[in-house]
Amino acid sequence: MEVFCSLSWTHSISPRLHIPHPFSVGETNRFRVICSAAQSQKANQMTVSVTGATGFIGTRLVQRLHADNHNVCVLTRSKSKAETIFPVKNFPGIVIAEEAGWKDCIEGSNAVVNLAGMPISTRWSPEIKKEIKESRIRVTSKVVDLINSSPQGVRPTVLVSATAVGYYGTSETQVFNENSPSGNDYLAEVCREWEGTALKVDKDVRLALIRIGVVLGKDGGALAKMIPLFMMFAGGPLGSGQQWFSWIHLDDIVNLIYEALSNPSYKGVINGTAPNPVRLSEMCNQLGNVLGRPSWLPVPDFALKAVLGEGASVVLEGQKVVPAKAKELGFPFKYPYVKDALKSILS
Repeated sequence: MEVFCSLSWTHSISPRLHIPHPFSVGETNRFRVICSAAQSQKANQMTVSVTGATGFIGTRLVQRLHADNHNVCVLTRSKSKAETIFPVKNFPGIVIAEEAGWKDCIEGSNAVVNLAGMPISTRWSPEIKKEIKESRIRVTSKVVDLINSSPQGVRPTVLVSATAVGYYGTSETQVFNENSPSGNDYLAEVCREWEGTALKVDKDVRLALIRIGVVLGKDGGALAKMIPLFMMFAGGPLGSGQQWFSWIHLDDIVNLIYEALSNPSYKGVINGTAPNPVRLSEMCNQLGNVLGRPSWLPVPDFALKAVLGEGASVVLEGQKVVPAKAKELGFPFKYPYVKDALKSILS
């Protein structure tokens, strides 16, 4: 195709060469269309550096970017782990860089996605709580410093940085949108500092802060932890069941981040949650229906605390978060209802 783009046929070519018949008008137009499509694809191609690329959301995002022929730099602390998740035979062209190589990757990128951070759905000891916060602040700070110190011509123009709905604190009665104030518990404090670090990025870089809810998907995330408990206790609600559960399907959060990379309207805080949050009792009813199990015996608080310790608060105390900004931007949710999301994941 590139040959047709770069060569124009003329009769000044040596008469000794065999000249094919001239193109018909239809053929010429077809080649023109092929050329412009190839050039347009090239123009839309991004180079994206991703932290947290080996995590639940990051892995799917990298797969999507690679499938769409974008260039991807995986910014990791463990090259060997990244290489097992993104083997070169399946992901040719992906660059995997440990911290010493982050600078070169970021300076060659159009955009950076920052998803790094220790998972919060785990037992919280004082050391773990410290690491939950510091892992997020440390990586975000490093990414921001590298973007800000990049020379003007090679500086990324977009930073999409994850944060969480934990920013709002917890409530059984309030509804939170992007303009709601922050809460006063441990996770709210983590999110404020996390976002505050991202906000130090240079003002000429478009920043999208995605406050992510509970991500539902195959092989990981909250569902992987909930299902064994759920099966053990005949599928009842976790705790009181009255707490709100602000969820999003893995495909939708990946699509939202993907859109934020290229759409200049996506800036500032955007809630990464589905438009129909549910109380946990409804979530468990739907889960019971999909798994074909009754949903009547509640999973007691003590069982969750035995598994998650203080981290059980993520499930036992929720918040009703609505994606006002994403809806205003016209983002098309593939799974607006939890019933359909669970069916797609578990069927």
